[in-house]
Amino acid sequence: MAENKIKITTEFIKLDALLKFASLVGSGGEAKALIQDGMVKVNGEVCTMRGKKIRPGDKVSLDGQEVVVE
Repeated sequence: MAENKIKITTEFIKLDALLKFASLVGSGGEAKALIQDGMVKVNGEVCTMRGKKIRPGDKVSLDGQEVVVE
């Protein structure tokens, strides 16, 4: 699984925003659909809450790609 590191300068970033920020999706609508369909995992568990707060140390994976938030 390819792993990318994304650095955030805030306390957290919402899951749908992170997917766009990390270029894993092309739009917020695409992010929303993928999250609602259970295609996104946070720290190894399926997450269907697009507003989930992702903090440094969390791992988000989608379609064989993994993003680690720093």
